[in-house]
Amino acid sequence: MPPQPATVSDGSDLAPEASGAATMLYIDGGWAEAIGGGTFEAVNPATGQVIGHVALGARRDAQLAIDAAARASMTWGRTSPFERAKALERIADTIERRRDQLARILTLDQGKPLIGEAYGEVEELILYFRMAAADATRIEGLLPPSTDPAKRVLVYRVAKGVVGVITPWNWPYTMPAELIAPALAAGDTVVWNPARFTSLCSVALAECIADADLPAGVFNLVTGPGADVGDELASHPAVEVVAFVGSTATGGKIAARGAGKDLLLELGGNGPLVLLDDADVTAAVKATLSACFLNAGQSCTAGERVLVDRSIHDAYVAALVEAVRQQVRLGDPLDGATTMGPLNNERTAEKAERHVREAEARGAEILVGGERAPRHGSRLFFEPTVIDRVTEQMAVAREETFGPVVPITAVDGEAAALGIVNASPYGLLTAVFTRDLRRGLNFAESVHAGWVNINESTNYWESHLPFGGRAGSQSGLGRVGGRYAIERMTELKTIVVNLA
Repeated sequence: MPPQPATVSDGSDLAPEASGAATMLYIDGGWAEAIGGGTFEAVNPATGQVIGHVALGARRDAQLAIDAAARASMTWGRTSPFERAKALERIADTIERRRDQLARILTLDQGKPLIGEAYGEVEELILYFRMAAADATRIEGLLPPSTDPAKRVLVYRVAKGVVGVITPWNWPYTMPAELIAPALAAGDTVVWNPARFTSLCSVALAECIADADLPAGVFNLVTGPGADVGDELASHPAVEVVAFVGSTATGGKIAARGAGKDLLLELGGNGPLVLLDDADVTAAVKATLSACFLNAGQSCTAGERVLVDRSIHDAYVAALVEAVRQQVRLGDPLDGATTMGPLNNERTAEKAERHVREAEARGAEILVGGERAPRHGSRLFFEPTVIDRVTEQMAVAREETFGPVVPITAVDGEAAALGIVNASPYGLLTAVFTRDLRRGLNFAESVHAGWVNINESTNYWESHLPFGGRAGSQSGLGRVGGRYAIERMTELKTIVVNLA
């Protein structure tokens, strides 16, 4: 038996005094220490306490993992899709058995509420692997005709090879699953570099994959800084596909380093939420709470722009302020009554604070919140915030705030709202509220976004549907979601048979 990483049985004893042993890297079918022997601390954002030590992988570790994945790709891609499906089901079964452990470690490492959000993310994780198992058995080809009656043409999908997976800290189970599961289903091998801020729960997920008895080298985990490990994945010649979820800025760097490779990039957005003059205000308020406060606003589809027709502006704002005060409970993420936990890291908290202060200085009105709330346990707690009179010149309107902030702008009519949304460099997801289906569909078809919700939150999506940014925007390349990710991670191969 290879050595096992130093994670705890159920997450209940994660604390400074229990965090002396470090986790390990998973390379070529076994657990190993980082070559340099270094570690970094995993810190609970709700308390500031150290909850573990994580292996500090570097370029050489990544190179060893890539070499292992390249060797394994020679046989894994030729394995029966039904065998790959069984392996994915084994992973899902293991995750299901460890559901409580995974949820608790997620809360302690990332900060999202245990009952309100962490268990839900684990359930979605299970779904991704079961869905990929089913999709593995449905990869189909073609039998197009030949101009020569004595020839037969076979066109089918084959694995591309090694997939370098680089993932963020905001959804540390969901985002890796939407890339790793379809890659394994497609017959590709994987080297995964998770975000440093949530590496502890990433190791817990990697344990579930490792325990599914995949062939050595098919799945590999290298924790460590993206500037070293992630850059090696993006630039190494043996990596055929680079799959990344994260910021637009980092995505641009990865695209440059991975020039010539197949790229699957799910990048940023600012999730405009548009209320036309006939919107159902009550439904829109409910959707706003989900759009702006789920995961404390740390989502690429968070509602970071709220454009409200001036005729219903006052009614919407009054109802929203009351709903935020009554329904959003900031606090200890292990408390079952908590609906919103802390932000994950200081850089994110500083950005949210800076955006709010800059908007206030430019004339915006803070109706609720607007401050950090360290009384809850650390300086990463940020109050649920509503800001009115937001203008296009403010950073909170133009950029990804990635925090629990609702920036409201009153607009004069549908055309004005559409113009504002389409002027944005982002094109990931937009939501529009109207009682008129014709108006909703017209708006959806006119807006520059890869996904549009009508009368639903910006944070609503389904894991089997194609999700990604509009071409030409700063929101990414390609589509994740079920078979659409598999299509990106395979390629067509044509074989001509001469029967003569």
